[in-house]
Amino acid sequence: MIKASHFLPFLSWFPLRGANVKADLIAGLTVALVLIPQSMAYAQLAGLPAYYGLYASFLPVMIAAMWGSSAQLATGPVAVVSLLTASALAPLAAIGSDQFIALAILLALLVGCIQLLLGLFKLGVIVNFLSHPVIVGFTNAAAIIIGLSQLNKIFGVSMGRSEHFINDIWGVLQQVGDSHIPTLVMGVAAFTLMWGLKKYQPKLPGVLIAVALTTVVSWAIGFEKNTTATVDQLMDPDVLEVVERFAQSDNRIVAINSQITARSVRIKNMENKPGANDRLIAALHYEVELLQGTLTDVQDENSKARRATRKFALEMVPGNGSEPARFYLKTHVPEGAEADGNRWRIKKISNGELKLSGGGEVVGGIPSGLPSMEAPKLNWENVMALLGSALVISLVGFMEAISIAKAIAAKTKQRLDPSKELIGQGLANIVGSLSQAFPTSGSFSRSAVNMNAGAKTGMSSVFTGLIVLVTLLFLTPLLYHLPQAVLAAVIMMAVVGLVNFKAIKHAWHAHKHDGVAAIVTFIATLAFAPHLDSGIMVGAGLAIILYLYRTMSPRVAILGRYSDGTLRDLSVHPDLPTDENIIVLRFDGSLYFANVPFFEDAILEAAAHKPNAKYLVVVGDGINELDASGEEVIHHLVERLHSIGMIMVFTGLKKQVIDVMRNTGLFDLITQSNIFPNEEMAFDAIYNCLGTHEGAFCQLRRQV
Repeated sequence: MIKASHFLPFLSWFPLRGANVKADLIAGLTVALVLIPQSMAYAQLAGLPAYYGLYASFLPVMIAAMWGSSAQLATGPVAVVSLLTASALAPLAAIGSDQFIALAILLALLVGCIQLLLGLFKLGVIVNFLSHPVIVGFTNAAAIIIGLSQLNKIFGVSMGRSEHFINDIWGVLQQVGDSHIPTLVMGVAAFTLMWGLKKYQPKLPGVLIAVALTTVVSWAIGFEKNTTATVDQLMDPDVLEVVERFAQSDNRIVAINSQITARSVRIKNMENKPGANDRLIAALHYEVELLQGTLTDVQDENSKARRATRKFALEMVPGNGSEPARFYLKTHVPEGAEADGNRWRIKKISNGELKLSGGGEVVGGIPSGLPSMEAPKLNWENVMALLGSALVISLVGFMEAISIAKAIAAKTKQRLDPSKELIGQGLANIVGSLSQAFPTSGSFSRSAVNMNAGAKTGMSSVFTGLIVLVTLLFLTPLLYHLPQAVLAAVIMMAVVGLVNFKAIKHAWHAHKHDGVAAIVTFIATLAFAPHLDSGIMVGAGLAIILYLYRTMSPRVAILGRYSDGTLRDLSVHPDLPTDENIIVLRFDGSLYFANVPFFEDAILEAAAHKPNAKYLVVVGDGINELDASGEEVIHHLVERLHSIGMIMVFTGLKKQVIDVMRNTGLFDLITQSNIFPNEEMAFDAIYNCLGTHEGAFCQLRRQV
C-alpha cells in the first residue's frame, strides 16, 4: 500500500518533536540571516531589482524542502543559476526592465516544468550527460565571470552589456581612474570584514554583520546623493546629443507600441465578425510584423544610447537664484566656475527630465508586503526563445542541488531520492514563478550552514521562509541604504570558493580526455560569455564525442597461459605458451555501432596471423552490451571464419548479450556447443574435439 508520505514527503516530519523543532528553528533563523543579503545580491546578478531576491527566498525555499528528499538542502537564489538567468535574458530585453523581469519569471516556470517532468518520469539520470569535468570547467569559468561582473559596482563606474563579456570588463578597467572612492571603500571594507569574520570567527554571521554595519554607515554619511535636472542644464554638446537620441528613441518606442496595439485590436475585431475581409486581415498582420521588426531596431538603438549616457561622468556647477545648476563633462568645466566636488551620472531619462546620482548606489526603496500571486504571461515566441536556456538551467541547477544533497547525505546517512529532489526543485520553481521569483536551486554554502546549525528536518527551511516573510512585511525599509558595492562584495565572497583549478588538474590526471573536456569548457565559457549556456553545451558535446572516441577503440588482447594459470596479454608477456590450433582474444568493451568495425578488424587480423588455427575463442567477460550493428558483424564473422575452416567460440557472455543473440537468431547460428560460461570449459571441449587430452599440444589447458 502506498503511503501518503510518498506524495507528500513532508508528512514524514510528523509528529513533530520538541527537540527537533527547536533545532530546526535555530537552523532556519541562522540560514535566513545568510540568505536575506545573499538573495538580494544574487537578484542583481540575475539583472533584477534586489528585492526580487527576497521573493525567490520565500515560497521556493519552503516548497523545495516540503517535496524534496533531503532534510538539510537549502534552496533559493544561487550564483551560477542567477548568472545563467542574466545571460539567457540579456539578448531579449534591457536589464532590469519590466520585460526582463517578466521573462525571468517565465523562465522560472519553464525550468520548474522541465524539472518536474524529469522527476515524475524518473529521468534524473539525464544530468549524467553533464560530466563532472565539464561541470568543473564551467563552474570555474562561471565563478570568474561572476566575480568580474561585479567590478563596476565595487569601483562605482558603469559597465556596458555587449555580446562580448571581455570587452565589457575592459571598458570597466578603462574607467578605474574615475572610481567613486566612497563606493570603493564600502566594497573593500565589506569584503575584508566578511573574510576576516569567516577566518577568525566562523560561527558569526559575517555577511549579515557586514550588511548591517555598512548600511548604518551609508545612512549616517549620506552615501546616496540624487538630484533631478532638465536636458537644458546639460552644457556639453556630445552629452546633449546622446541624451536627445535616447529621448527620441524612447518616444518612437511608445509610438510604435501604440500602432501595434491599434492594429492588433483591429485584427481581433475583424476576425470576430462574420464575413471578415481575409485580405485586409493578412495585410494588417504584415504591417504588425514590419512594426515589430522596426521596434526591435529602435529598442536596440535605445539600449545603446542608455548605456552611453551612463558612461558620462558629469560635474555640477551649482546654480544661483536666477540660474539653475549646470552639468559639464568632468574635464570641460569652464575656468572660474566651481563644481560641487561630486561626480554625477545619468541614471534615468523620462519626458525630458534627468535623474542623476552623485554619490554611491544603494538598494533604494523596496516594496513592502508580499509579492503578488499571478501566473507568468505565456507567449509562444518567448517560450521558444527561452526553452534552450531553461533546459540548461534545469540540468545545471539540479546537478548543483543533487551534488550538495549527496555530500550532506554522506555525513547524515540519510537516503536520497533523486526523482523526489527533482520534483521538489521543479515545484519550487513553478510556485516561485507564481510569486514573482526567478529560477532557484540548492545552495552549497547555505546547506552547509543549515546542517552545521543542527537542522533535523526540512522544517528548518520552512522557518527560513517564514523569517523572509517577516522581512518582506516589516523590515524592508531598513534595507534602503544598503550599498550596491556591499552586495557586489557578498557575491564575490560567495564565488571565491567556487574557483578550484586543482579539480581541473585532477581531471587531467584521471584521464587526458577528461582534462581536455574541463579545459575546453572553461575556455569556451569565458569566450562565449555572457552566453554561458553555449559554453556548457560545447563542453557537454565534447565530453560525449571524446567518450565515443574512447569506446571506438577498446582494448583488444591476444591471450596466452601464464604460469599462475591465468590468461594474460601476449603484448605484455610475449613468451607465454600458445596453441597453434587456438586463437584466444579478449575484447574489453561493449559491441555497438561505433566500435564494431574495430572489433571486426581485430578478429580478422588475429585470424590472418594464425591462418591454420581451428578455433578462435572470444573471451566476452568485458562485453556488457550488444546492439544490432554488433550482432550483424558477429553474424558475418561466424560465417566468414567458418568458410576458411575456423570456428568462432564465445565464453563468459552476460545474460543481456545472450538475450540479444537469442532474439535475433545469432545464438542458433553460433550454436550452444560454441558458447561456454568460462574459457576453461571452452578449452576442455575444444581439446576433446581435437582428440588431444594431454601433452605439449594442450598448451592452453590449465595445469592442475
